[in-house]
Amino acid sequence: MSLHRSLKTKPAALNQHRNVLKRSERIERLMEESRFTPGSDSPLGLVKVANRQVVTKKKKKKAEEDDAVATPTE
Repeated sequence: MSLHRSLKTKPAALNQHRNVLKRSERIERLMEESRFTPGSDSPLGLVKVANRQVVTKKKKKKAEEDDAVATPTE
């Protein structure tokens, strides 16, 4: 029996961005922000932690090529 293609994992699939964090990951984030102390705070009922992916704009290749053509070098 074969495995459906949507269930197959690829090496890149392991590094994808996830919006939902595990409890240990949430605790690490809160500790970095000084919002959680391991001795006094409970690991149950943690506050929500935003996990947003920062996307940077990519430069267009055509704009770079046009600049190279517009400025002739002698």
